[in-house]
Amino acid sequence: MSVNTKNTTRRAPRKFGNAKPKSRDSKRQSMLSTKRVGPFKYDMKEILEKSAMEAATASSFLASLIAKASRTSIKDAKLYAKEFVSPEGLTEEEYSKISRLLDRYSKYR
Repeated sequence: MSVNTKNTTRRAPRKFGNAKPKSRDSKRQSMLSTKRVGPFKYDMKEILEKSAMEAATASSFLASLIAKASRTSIKDAKLYAKEFVSPEGLTEEEYSKISRLLDRYSKYR
């Protein structure tokens, strides 16, 4: 004769109706849409290829810009890009293109 050693009591089903609504203590910020990172990266590479920035610097600049835009805010990413405006980096025209791209691919969250 075998003895069933498993606990045969059933667990009560989870109730999802008692969840508290999320409070909006912090304001929503404009951030890079994570669904559109691929097209954003493609457009950014086109801009950076035409700039005077070196390839290694451009690669790390793009990665940092995407990280700031998707994790903190578009505003912080624009300030970061503004730091690279120089004769050997970005021109004002390239900066304005990047700024418009950030606005185009942004989303409030």
